[in-house]
Amino acid sequence: MGAGTSTVEQGERAPVSVVIATRNEAANIAACIDSVRWADEILVVDHGSTDDTREQAERSGATVLLVPDAPTIGQLRNAAIARAQNRWVLVVDADERGTLDLEQAIRNAIAIPACTAYRVPRKDFFLGEEIKHGGWEADRPVRFFDSVLRYDERRVHEHVVTSGEASRLDGFLLHYPYASMDVYFEKFVRYSRWWAEDQMRKGRHASIAAVIFKPPARFISMFVFRLGFLDGARGVVLAALAAASVCAKYVRLWALQCGY
Repeated sequence: MGAGTSTVEQGERAPVSVVIATRNEAANIAACIDSVRWADEILVVDHGSTDDTREQAERSGATVLLVPDAPTIGQLRNAAIARAQNRWVLVVDADERGTLDLEQAIRNAIAIPACTAYRVPRKDFFLGEEIKHGGWEADRPVRFFDSVLRYDERRVHEHVVTSGEASRLDGFLLHYPYASMDVYFEKFVRYSRWWAEDQMRKGRHASIAAVIFKPPARFISMFVFRLGFLDGARGVVLAALAAASVCAKYVRLWALQCGY
């Protein structure tokens, strides 16, 4: 079964509630919803979009929830999960697309559940091409799970809190995380700040040695040991950006320690 999107005519809707958290995702939301139309319920939980994300979502047939005061994406998703009408929940970001393989894998999992949470592999794209190395090939977040479960409330690298090991679905999501380099650097700035603030609250400290040695270590890990060089120029760029991100995080943490 291929990676195209499904249509309702191919069968009955699956008893699944899809949760999509959004903020200013007008460029993505309609295509995202269209890729998961096989689901019984699609909930778009919006964090105060100023474009027409909500209007597009409603026109596409989704139920829209406005939750402008959720401080983290985990809390935003949890608000929608609490409203879900089905036992099973699939969490999808607006920059992701469901596939026929994922639909079939979810139908199989619902028919014979093996656990209460499943990891969903993602095929990640950067500047128009799939990235198959550098650690990106191991991208398998928990995204399909029993609606009794919830996300934690951290701002960076949020995850579903499970009581045991999650299984892996055979299907996958297509992930287009950076529509442009402007989007990349906007996230770069925001996430490095959040990470440093969170680490500071936990009492963690950064040294100049970390600023010096951790960035090149990240580059070598991605580009050499995780075979990022096999992704060509994009592999070089991603390893360099990852190193820069590590540097920014530790510099920010060091600056906070110095009172700046």
